[in-house]
Amino acid sequence: METPDRDPQLWYIAKDRAKFKAHLVTYILVNALLWAIWALTGFESVPMPWPLWVGAFWGFGLLLRGIRAYAGIGEEQQTEREYENLIRQRRQ
Repeated sequence: METPDRDPQLWYIAKDRAKFKAHLVTYILVNALLWAIWALTGFESVPMPWPLWVGAFWGFGLLLRGIRAYAGIGEEQQTEREYENLIRQRRQ
């Protein structure tokens, strides 16, 4: 739903956060399934659980996405800050 008074910057941030939340739910559900498969298929024979590797690497990527979404260090936010710095320098 498009509204003419929507702030494009806030809309971008909201979309980024919504994507992060969707990825987080997917991460939790898939990892729960992987751990269940590991538990049901004879986990005694393997000293290191293989779902641990999947969760760790995927979780690292998810962490980076969350930092980008909530800490404001995405490309769009950095570009906006750099532009504002250039405007301030020009006025001085």
